[in-house]
This record gives sequence, C-alpha cells and structure tokens, in this order.
Amino acid sequence: MTGSEAPSSPTAPASPDAAAGTSPAGPSFRLAYVPGVTPTKWVRIWKERLPDVPLTLVPVTPAEAFGVLRGGGADAGFVRLPVDRTDLSAIPLYTETTVVVIPKDHVIAAVEEITADDLADELVLHPLDDTLDWERPPGVAANERPETTADAIELVAAGVGVLVVPQSLARLHHRKDLTYRTVTGTPESRVALSWPQSGSGEPPELVEHFIGIVRGRTVNSTRGPSLPAASAGSKGAAKGRGSDGRGSDGGGGAKKSSAGKSAAGARGGKQARGASGGGKGGGKATAKNSGKGGAKRGKPRR
Repeated sequence: MTGSEAPSSPTAPASPDAAAGTSPAGPSFRLAYVPGVTPTKWVRIWKERLPDVPLTLVPVTPAEAFGVLRGGGADAGFVRLPVDRTDLSAIPLYTETTVVVIPKDHVIAAVEEITADDLADELVLHPLDDTLDWERPPGVAANERPETTADAIELVAAGVGVLVVPQSLARLHHRKDLTYRTVTGTPESRVALSWPQSGSGEPPELVEHFIGIVRGRTVNSTRGPSLPAASAGSKGAAKGRGSDGRGSDGGGGAKKSSAGKSAAGARGGKQARGASGGGKGGGKATAKNSGKGGAKRGKPRR
C-alpha cells in the first residue's frame, strides 16, 4: 500500500434508526405489497392518523416480497402465505376466491361456477409466478409455462388456454374481451401482513400502528401504542380545531336549542295568552253576569 492510499474501512452496519424506519428528518413507514392487493383504504387511514409520518408504497412481486422485508427495503408488507416464520412474523388477513380467466365467448362463460374437474379437457396455463399452491394443476398442461401472470393473460386473450388465479389478479388484469368464473376444488390464496421479527419479539412501534389500522382498531384504542410526538402534536392541533368546530357546532346546537325554546316559549305564551284570553273572556262574562246580577239586585223597587 502506498503512502497516498487510505486504508479501506469495513462497511458500517445499518443504524438502528434506518432499521426502525426513521431518519434524521423524522420517522417514515415503507409498505410493500404484492400484485392484487389494494392497500388504498389502509393508507388513507394512516395519513389521517399519522399525518407527519410519510408512508411509501413499495410494489413487489411475490418472489421478491420476503427478500425486501428481510433486507430492510420495507417495514411491513402485504404478502401471500405461506410465510417462513423463522425470521418473519405474519398476521393472516383474508382468503381469496379462486377463478378461471376465459374469453367472453368461452363455453364456461355460460355458467356462474365450475369445479376443477370441469377443466379436465382445457389447456390450463401455469405461469412461473403462480401464487396458488398446486399439488397438481388441473387440465392439460401447456408445453411451456408463461413467465408471468400478465403473459398468461395475453395468451388467454389470444385463445390459447385458460388461467386459474386468485380473483384479485383477474381484476388486476381485466380486459374487455375476457371474463372469469369461480372455480371450486382448487387451492386458495391467503393474504397476510408480514414484517421482520425484532429482538424483543414485539413489532416495532410504527408496524404496531399499522397492524391496528388493518385490524380496525379505533384511534383511541388502548391496545395500540401512543402516537409519535410529531403526529400527536398534529392530532392535538386537529383536535383543538375540531373542538372549535365542535364548539361552533355546539353553539349552533345551542342556538338551535334556544330557538327551539323560544319557539316553544312563544307557543307556550300563545297558549297561555289563549288561556288568558279564555280566562279574560270568562272574566268578562262573569263580570257581565255579575254586573247584571248586581244591577238587578241593586235596582230600587218602586
């Protein structure tokens, strides 16, 4: 090594902040998701509850998903089971319906549901990225397997075979010239939320927040962790604004109540006046009668 050369240093390990999804600029959350999963609703709720913690979506293929989670490319992800729980945790979320994608003029399109046995004479495409765990795919196998589900969809549109997939993928690759029907007696795809295991055995704080959102916990649930400081401040400000708003609404409600009371009072007064009027009328009649009676009694006799 010459004097002008600086000694090389080993690569520094990832900082705890990076592993936890935080940076000097503040915390952030990266969410991976496989094709067919639509995280829109959960992302919207996240932005409402944690407006100061940016959420970045990371689209991945089923084959890439677990490597991205293990490598720190995402804090959590929507994946398809099974999950190797040696170093990953997972919460199963839902099971998808299995369907067969066919041309609209295919004979199967005439019915609403078929069984796997009904595909015995069909050329069934089996792409390399297939998400269904087949023991033995139904139908007649193609000479070559398409590289991707998208490639298989193109072949179906060209009249070359049919394709069995989870319903979400049939919707994702929707075409006007294709349709799909439910297939029973086939494997089903289950979607889960997965994240890297931590040393403590508990999910990181932001992952726990997202788990709560996915599971439908309310913002005031005692099961979830407290909000990060920045977001708590924003929520407090929002709550303050909401209090003003509620105060205004309350004022409006109070005004409405007062108006209602005034109207009720007016109606009551009117009724009272009506009653008084009746009483007054009654009083007049009594006085008149009394007067007449008194006049008769007081009239001197001749």
